[in-house]
Amino acid sequence: MPFKIFRKNCCGLDVHKTWIYVCIGITDPNGRTEYKQSRFSSFSKGLHDLSNWLIKYDCEEVCMESAGKYWIPVFNVLEQTCQVTLAHPKYTKPQKGNKTDRKDAKWICDLFMCDMVKPSFIPPKDIRQLRDLVRYRRKLTNMLTGEKNRALNGLTVSNLKLDDVFSDVFGKSSRSIICFILEHPGEKFDVSPFVDKRCKHPMSEIQDAVDGAVSREQAAKLRECLQHIDEITVHKENIEQEIFQLAKPYSQQLELIHSVPGLSKDPMSAISLLSEIGTDMSVFPSAKHLASWAGCCPRNDQSSGKVKSNRISRAGNFLKPLLVQVANAVIRSDKHPECRERCRRTKARRGHRKAIIAICRMLLTAIWNILFKREPYSAAGYLADKITEHSIIISKKQGLQLLRMRGYIFKDELESVAE
Repeated sequence: MPFKIFRKNCCGLDVHKTWIYVCIGITDPNGRTEYKQSRFSSFSKGLHDLSNWLIKYDCEEVCMESAGKYWIPVFNVLEQTCQVTLAHPKYTKPQKGNKTDRKDAKWICDLFMCDMVKPSFIPPKDIRQLRDLVRYRRKLTNMLTGEKNRALNGLTVSNLKLDDVFSDVFGKSSRSIICFILEHPGEKFDVSPFVDKRCKHPMSEIQDAVDGAVSREQAAKLRECLQHIDEITVHKENIEQEIFQLAKPYSQQLELIHSVPGLSKDPMSAISLLSEIGTDMSVFPSAKHLASWAGCCPRNDQSSGKVKSNRISRAGNFLKPLLVQVANAVIRSDKHPECRERCRRTKARRGHRKAIIAICRMLLTAIWNILFKREPYSAAGYLADKITEHSIIISKKQGLQLLRMRGYIFKDELESVAE
């Protein structure tokens, strides 16, 4: 049975590192489709030749796979003259056997022609640049954490228990002690000149914690680790300055995001979230679509009336960890009882992990609404009393429990008079 053709003139691209295979499908009024195929280089000159070749056949709609990073230069050139659709490879996977690059391009063209390709969300160019720097900052943070763990392992092997007496092993006091030990190996010294007065642990306990022996090999390792930590810290600070510079045009949107629970203190968290979802919420028809794109809702996997799986998808590899961190911080705070109560109710039925994902979806719904409506976050909708259509008789115990579920905290009248 023939499929219905939605696009009379469209193109499919099979992008590789060196070559790009192109296939244009042109359908006449009688329903007959003629294909024009060619191959172009992935160099800048070849990309401009590809753009001119598409203009020659009046082709303004292009579809290609998101193959690694090779699609980005092609997208940057073609988005100026065409409407480019980026598809996940799982939606354009051809049948096995008798497979070539030219046939892959024709297959992508046929799927796109019949409107059988789900487009991926691609933010504007300035948001993409901001996203690239934010993700690089995350890589630097992971590298910094790994290097600190290696240095801490060297201290543990040398029986220097600084992590037991200092909250931050690489803080000012602890770092000065480590540097003195590396400069004067095997020498006994008094730690009191190096320790800040605000340190909570007694001086005798700190003195016992540094009673270890650092070998020559471990000392060399520690020096390199500390030097690498300083270098990564400088690189991270430089990237953050560039990120703040790129985020200046979005100050109004960031102010709105700062009103969401858990995103008011750290400016980098709001910028990271903005770099992933963008500022234009019209690309998501509803908050549910945003939650689905971020991988914070159950998948649809049913057959014969049976639910095979309701696990969340793997989408949102960069956005979901950020939301989970924010959700874990929000449920521990007393400032937002609506989030804490929602987590408590869900946790009693589904467990802690599903409760955290529920809070992530709650936060995403709030973010979609504040960016779409240009209004700050308000918890009035969660805590407002809902009037029932008919009277319901409940006991006093049930009424008190209902108020507690809504976030109300009771105290004695004597305490209120004393205050």
